[in-house]
Amino acid sequence: MKFNKIVCVDHTKLNDEAISELQNLSESKVEVFSDYPDSKNEVIERIGNAEAVFVSWHTELDEEIIEACPNLKYIGMACSLYDDESANVAVKFAREKGITVKGIRDYGDPGVAEFIISELIQLLNGYKGRQWKDMPRELTDLKFGIIGLGVTGKLLAECLIPFGVDLFYYSRTRKLDWEKKGVDYLPLEDLLEHCEVLSYHLPKNAKPVGKKEFEKIGNGKILINTSLGLPFKEKAFQKWIRKEGNFAIFDGDGKKELSKETLKAERLMALDASAGWSSQTLKRLSNKVLRNIKDYSEEN
Repeated sequence: MKFNKIVCVDHTKLNDEAISELQNLSESKVEVFSDYPDSKNEVIERIGNAEAVFVSWHTELDEEIIEACPNLKYIGMACSLYDDESANVAVKFAREKGITVKGIRDYGDPGVAEFIISELIQLLNGYKGRQWKDMPRELTDLKFGIIGLGVTGKLLAECLIPFGVDLFYYSRTRKLDWEKKGVDYLPLEDLLEHCEVLSYHLPKNAKPVGKKEFEKIGNGKILINTSLGLPFKEKAFQKWIRKEGNFAIFDGDGKKELSKETLKAERLMALDASAGWSSQTLKRLSNKVLRNIKDYSEEN
């Protein structure tokens, strides 16, 4: 089947090859926006009478927007879809309306793991001028806690194992196969207290931790966040990062909900760009998004 019109409602980052392939599925010219809409009304105007739309994680397609676009048949998320609750699309509502919603997963994880290891090594050794301890430190025997052992968390663990890192994880479900590899499970509060480095890998809208958890973390630790959003309460983090010996590493996605005041913290290192964005990431994202809509078109 062909759609009457396909719209990329914001900067989905789909490559030229994918856009060209989309044109084969659209009766009219594919409309591609390279910025992010400022309001719901602008999103609705951009979609118009289109039957298929693509959206990045930056833009929300809530019930009001979906209700206002009655021609929609297909929503393609050019971003991760882990579960309905954490999505920036009202997935359940859309499906109740007969609209197919498809997301992707596992397209930028290698680059995220590389970012974490690169930044951590530089901080441990003072290569950028800031150093965690008085003496440089190897990864060997470092007590490293991974919070959220999904694809990125597993890839990070796989990269760290050869260095002799003392690895621990917390996840909603036990990963017995990884425990056999030497990644030990700890309840969250025990992990926060025991580990020297804590790396968050949680979906958007994960329940944030607060003051009590930061008290468990204590001082002299390194906190890393590359989650899509903030998995802890900002005020609690702000108080923690100001204490002597505490350091934090954020990429562009992880820091986007931090206030300007928090970003001024002396021992907070925050990248402007999203970790893991590369030519390979772009190709994987585009291919997976395109595969989803092609499958839909072939089935209908």
